[in-house]
Amino acid sequence: MFKHLLVPTDGTELSDKALDKAVEFARECGARITFFYARPDYPVSFYGEGALIDPLTPERFSEMTAEQAQTILARASERASAAQVPWDRDTAVSDVPFQAIIDAATTHGCDLIFMASHGRRGLSGLLLGSETNKVLTHSTIPVLVFR
Repeated sequence: MFKHLLVPTDGTELSDKALDKAVEFARECGARITFFYARPDYPVSFYGEGALIDPLTPERFSEMTAEQAQTILARASERASAAQVPWDRDTAVSDVPFQAIIDAATTHGCDLIFMASHGRRGLSGLLLGSETNKVLTHSTIPVLVFR
């Protein structure tokens, strides 16, 4: 049925649980996985007439997020290798993670996005938003949500 899964991960406990289920699902389906991490862009916040300047340079911020991405994606690929599931991994810098996830799934030719949901509801869901909900709303590729 599904042959290529995109599994976005952010390194959280819930994301890791979803990742384990995605690996199991892929093994049972005979599918391969592309693990994906959306790296944040350099933050610059403007308040009033001035800007709050982050003490990190954009270059150092990029290096740090690249290192974080590689650490998270390495853990994911180790789990897939242990289960003998073929894998690839990718990362992209984006201030709009849900769109980066959809773009990655499209670029890699994935036929399913398998991702976690923190299950925020009510006011916290409205205020904090949900990347999973945004992927569900905007993706033309099927999305399997793990909770």
